Amino acid sequence: MAQAPFRPFETSLDQDTALAHLRDAVAGADDGELFLERRRTEVMAFDDGRLKTASYDASEGFGLRAVRGETAGYSHSTTINEHSLKRAVATARLAVGAGGGTLADGPAGTNTRLYSDIDPLEETGFAVKVDVLREIDAYARALDSRVVQVSANLAATYQEVVILRPEGTLVTDIRPMARLNVSVIIEHNGERQSGGAGAGGRHGLSGLISPDHWKPAVQEALRIAAVNIGADPAPAGVMDVVLGPGWPGILLHEAIGHGLEGDFNRKGTSAFAGLMGQQIAAKGVTVLDDGTIPDRRGSLTVDDEGTPSGKNVLIEDGKLVGYMQDRQNARLMGVAPTGNGRRESYAHIPMPRMTNTYMLGGDADPAGLVADLKDGIYAVGFGGGQVDITSGKFVFSCTEAYRVQNGKVGKAVKGATLIGDGATALKHIRGIGNDMALDPGMGNCGKAGQWVPVGVGQPSLMIGGLTVGGAAT
Repeated sequence: MAQAPFRPFETSLDQDTALAHLRDAVAGADDGELFLERRRTEVMAFDDGRLKTASYDASEGFGLRAVRGETAGYSHSTTINEHSLKRAVATARLAVGAGGGTLADGPAGTNTRLYSDIDPLEETGFAVKVDVLREIDAYARALDSRVVQVSANLAATYQEVVILRPEGTLVTDIRPMARLNVSVIIEHNGERQSGGAGAGGRHGLSGLISPDHWKPAVQEALRIAAVNIGADPAPAGVMDVVLGPGWPGILLHEAIGHGLEGDFNRKGTSAFAGLMGQQIAAKGVTVLDDGTIPDRRGSLTVDDEGTPSGKNVLIEDGKLVGYMQDRQNARLMGVAPTGNGRRESYAHIPMPRMTNTYMLGGDADPAGLVADLKDGIYAVGFGGGQVDITSGKFVFSCTEAYRVQNGKVGKAVKGATLIGDGATALKHIRGIGNDMALDPGMGNCGKAGQWVPVGVGQPSLMIGGLTVGGAAT
C-alpha cells in the first residue's frame, strides 16, 4: 500500500513555528535553510542462481544550516519535531557568531517538473522483481555455455524533499530513481573475463524489467566479456587514443568536471583556478553541466538548496566561461548560483556538485577518427578511475579497448589504463565526433564522503599523447 505523502508541516511541525526557528538560526547570517527529507530504498541482488540480497531502507530527518562568510553551521536529526529543531538552531548559530551578514535573496521559483512522482518501489510487486532477476540469470546462461556466473541487481529509490527558506518560501520535490545492472563472467580455456551493462534514471522500474530492455542488456554484458576472452595484453607508452561516445564521458566528468566546481576554484585548489575566460581546451570543445534533461539520472527539478537546476555552459569553444556553483560559493565569488548545490541526504551539508556533465558533438565522422589513428588505442568502455583535483592527473581502466594500427581496428586489448591530466588532455583533443551520446544512467559521484547520482556524456574523441599503461612490448 502506498504511503501518505511526506508533509512534515502537517504531521510533525507547525510551519510558522519552524520558520520562526529558522529565522532565529540565520539572524545575522548570509544564508541558510531547513532541509527535510524522507527516503525509501529497495535493492535486490541475484547471484549464483539465487536471490542473495533483498534490502529495504527507510529514513527521514532534517538538516538545518546557517552560513556566514566561508563558515557554515549544520545540525541534523532523525527526529522531526520542535524540540530537535530548537537544539539544531543552537548548533547552527555557532557559525554565525556576532552576525553582521546580509541575508541573500532566495532562489527564483519554478513550475517546471523534470520527472514524474511515480514510486518505483510500489510500481511492481516483489515476486515479479524476483522472477525477472531469475529470468535474466537463465537467459544469460542459455545464450552461451561459457557463462559461469551471472549477477543481476535492481535498485529503486523514492526521495521526498521539502525545503523551507528564511524568506518563507517552501520548495518541494519528489525524486524517483530506478536502475538495473547485469554482469556476467565467462570462462574459456582456463581464462575468465567479465562484462557488464546497465541503465537507469528518474522513472519507474517497469521499462527496465521489460524483456525488451533486459535482454539487450544481457547480450551487451556477454559481448563485452567475450571480447576480452583471448584479448592481447595492452601495449604501454604514449600514443593517440580515440574514445567512444556516451559512457567514456566518465573520464571527462572526473578529469575535468570536478575541477570546474566552484569551491575548488574559490579556494585555488583546482587546476583551472584563475583561468576564467582563457583558452583551456582545443577549439571546438564545449562542455556543459545540465540538470534540466527530463528523467535523467543526474537531473534535478531543484537542487538541495531550492535553486532550479540549470543548463550551464562551462567551456565554450575551448574557453573557460563558467563554474558550477552552490549558493555559498556563488556569493563569495560574486556570481549567480547555478543550481548545483547538492547533498547526499538530510545528514549532509550541500556543496557544488555535477548533475549531467557532457561535451557537445562536433562534425567529425567517428569512423574517420579511428581511421586517422596510426598507432593507438580505441577505448570504448571504462571502469574505475582516480583523479587528483589539484593537479588534474587521472588514471582510468578500460573495460573494452582495441589496438589500432594504420587506421585498422585490430584485436581487443586487456589491462589498458589511460593516464594523463585533464588540463593537458583538453588541449590535445584533435577530433570531435558527430555522435554525442549520454550514458545509459549508471553513474554515481563521490566528493568529500558524499555520493550523489550523476550523468555523463560525450561524442567520440581523438586525444593525442595520452599515456597508456599496459604490458610493455
